[in-house]
Amino acid sequence: MWDESPEGMGELAVETKNLVRIYRRKRSSQDSQERQVIALDGVNVEIPYGELFGLLGPNGAGKTTLIKILVTLLLPTSGTARVAGLDVVQQAYQVRELISMVSGGEHSGYGLLTVREQLWMFSQFYGLPTRLALARIDELLKIVGLYEERNRRVSDLSTGMRQKMNLVRGLLSDPLVFFLDEPTVGLDVSAARDIRAYIKEWIREKPGRTILLTTHYMQEAEELCDRVAIIHKGRIIACDSPAALRRSAASGSYFLLTTERLSEDGWLKEVPGVRRVDIRVLDGRTEIRLQVAEDGVIAEVVRALADRERKIYSLTKVEPSLEDVFMQLVGRRMEEADEGR
Repeated sequence: MWDESPEGMGELAVETKNLVRIYRRKRSSQDSQERQVIALDGVNVEIPYGELFGLLGPNGAGKTTLIKILVTLLLPTSGTARVAGLDVVQQAYQVRELISMVSGGEHSGYGLLTVREQLWMFSQFYGLPTRLALARIDELLKIVGLYEERNRRVSDLSTGMRQKMNLVRGLLSDPLVFFLDEPTVGLDVSAARDIRAYIKEWIREKPGRTILLTTHYMQEAEELCDRVAIIHKGRIIACDSPAALRRSAASGSYFLLTTERLSEDGWLKEVPGVRRVDIRVLDGRTEIRLQVAEDGVIAEVVRALADRERKIYSLTKVEPSLEDVFMQLVGRRMEEADEGR
């Protein structure tokens, strides 16, 4: 719980300086030698109060490691991290009073309890008086559309319902800084949309509230975040508003083209003026995202497809996306940059 203003809690809600985290792992169960895995490599982040800040990157990029350090679950190897002006190592208990965390796919609590019983149990961990806790639980359950399920056992909840309950659990203490680690992973479209909608509403309700959101969903980062930091192999490689990041990738023109399924596509990259070809096969059709030097180049692409007797179903000029930014910086699509690929 915190006062109406975060004044006196430092100038920044979150600040890291040269943050490093190294894991030491054995190469195999039979091997006594250890190898070093650098999860964070000199991360510098500054998040002012009131901001919804996104950390965008593939699996294995260091997102969860960073959040675990900030919520005092993991010690850094070197560097410093502060939340609300408090050192996460030296002042861990004070930090925990001001924060909350929800992770996607988590299964916290006890399945035999009802939704309301489980949330009440967590409210006691936070030290909330029972009357206040129950009133807040009911209010939040109504907001996320789970009130009718309040007497249902947690073990009987769907994945989406469980994640909404976890969101309520994270909000019970009214945190100053709310950490959301992939909160919509594995959810259906409707549940993910509901959670994103309330995240936006929650941060606007009270000045000073701050969110650090990790995600590997480009659309989620664009929809929610005031600023986005792109993290890759433990390093922040870009940080700005989504619009500014998209502008940084605005070299040339972008088109989205849908055609018949292609057996091979290398020839497309040989069309003069084509800078990048990104292909996805969807329901027997091929979706082609093209970056070209100028608008006129698309006529050559259409001609090349016609020469190969490929029917074009749609052709649209589009704005550059965060995925285009990631491709420009890393050279691969997000899913291709996952750890071990």
